[in-house]
Amino acid sequence: MNIRTVATTPFADQKPGTSGLRKKVPVFQQPHYLENFVQSIFDSLEGYQGETLVVGGDGRYYNRQAIQIILKMAAANGFGRVLVGQGGILSTPAASCVIRKNQAFGGIVLSASHNPGGPNEDFGIKYNISNGGPAPEKVTEAIFARSKKIDQYRILEAADVDLDQLGSAKLGDLTVEVIDAVADYAGLMESLFDFDRIHQLLVGGQFRMCIDSMHAVTGPYARAIFEQRLGAPTGTVLNGIPLEDFGGGHPDPNLVYAHDLVQILFGSNAPDFGAASDGDGDRNMILGSKFFVTPSDSLAVLAANAKLVPGYKAGLAGIARSMPTSQAADRVAAKLGIDCYETPTGWKFFGNLLDAGKATLCGEESFGTGSDHVREKDGLWAVLFWLNILAVRQESVKQIVQEHWQQYGRNVYSRHDYEAVDSDRAATLIKQVNNQMPTLPGKKFGAYEVEYCDDFSYTDPVDGSISKNQGIRVGFTDGSRIVFRLSGTGTQGATLRLYLESYEPNVAKHGLDPQDALADLITIADEIAQIRESTGMDRPTVIT
Repeated sequence: MNIRTVATTPFADQKPGTSGLRKKVPVFQQPHYLENFVQSIFDSLEGYQGETLVVGGDGRYYNRQAIQIILKMAAANGFGRVLVGQGGILSTPAASCVIRKNQAFGGIVLSASHNPGGPNEDFGIKYNISNGGPAPEKVTEAIFARSKKIDQYRILEAADVDLDQLGSAKLGDLTVEVIDAVADYAGLMESLFDFDRIHQLLVGGQFRMCIDSMHAVTGPYARAIFEQRLGAPTGTVLNGIPLEDFGGGHPDPNLVYAHDLVQILFGSNAPDFGAASDGDGDRNMILGSKFFVTPSDSLAVLAANAKLVPGYKAGLAGIARSMPTSQAADRVAAKLGIDCYETPTGWKFFGNLLDAGKATLCGEESFGTGSDHVREKDGLWAVLFWLNILAVRQESVKQIVQEHWQQYGRNVYSRHDYEAVDSDRAATLIKQVNNQMPTLPGKKFGAYEVEYCDDFSYTDPVDGSISKNQGIRVGFTDGSRIVFRLSGTGTQGATLRLYLESYEPNVAKHGLDPQDALADLITIADEIAQIRESTGMDRPTVIT
């Protein structure tokens, strides 16, 4: 066994963001770049010698090459066993599942989530801890601190492992086990949902659905679960073969990038149900026939109907949502008599709540929903949850959501994304809004009066850690909100996210188009932030 110690120098740009380190592929292909970051992960950890590591990714370009490097570095650094998904594939929720089931020390997930893939597109890497969830800030900060000082890394000289063949191989003293990427995850889903009842829904011929995997990681999972186990017709899963460039598409399940699915669900003879997942399988978009369910409403509906699902029939300990997500879930929690936690954006903030038993369901407006079954958001889990509810209630998606609004009122909601904004211009915009914060409370904009304005800060109720500067909130006296936030998931420029919310109790107004209902708030947001002038963009890139 020949372990090489390679001299290196630090890269200045290896600070993990909300979901790990994301850069363009050519950046990761630089000599020593990936190796530096992986060694920084290992150097920041303690007690992993002889332990199990889980490795896998979403199949995007550079996934296989990166895995081979990670395996050889894991061998050189003293891990005892690595579980890697067949073909290098593991969806992000499946990786969390495998970590938890095997009581692994942790995992390395290779993904840039919903970002495009290809030789000149995006790649990403993040470390997940032993609970299966993304590393908390204290861990990512330690990784970054080490990356700024690293002067060497360790790697085994060895042939590549055959990732396509199930079974075990040795890399020095390390045992590499290539595992079925789908089996553990599918088994967990069957333990949570009434597969027999969903099967009856899908094979009766009256109910039709369409699942778009966007040539991303969920293709094998969706085919195995929906078409093979649950009996949906062959062809139910669209774009089911993972491709390194996602077929040239943008694997983000929203109304813009999942346009083929949207056309089907809003076309003539539309199926009853449609869903899409993103690059690494942790996001979801839910559609009914000619009807879009916002992620915020989806979380609220799942929470309100949780007792219809076997895995949640005992009730919910609590609900957690990210701050920009609408307050629809808060209304459900209030009726159920349980807590609803408001956290910063980023699934890692839900981990402590789930581990402490304070929350059962979690959700973000960015098309992410999940529960305490794993420690990541989970796209196909959300699809199965919806199908279980539909099978029990025997109503359409539209009927279920509209009945929910009748009971709780409608939190009219929209998100406007301004993508690839010049970073300096985006920072200036946020600074200008920050400078106005002391003067905004009490100020009137037409019929709206500002009640409060702050930069959201979160104190973790479990460990007491504090996260500041998590997004600027402008709240109005009628309960409406505007939120400004810069996203941390892109690799080019900055993405400005504008969130708009207004509560509408009047059933007669529930059918209004959100952009019409929120028109005044959209105008106010531009007046406060000078969005068009500051970004140089006349309209958002994406509206959801």
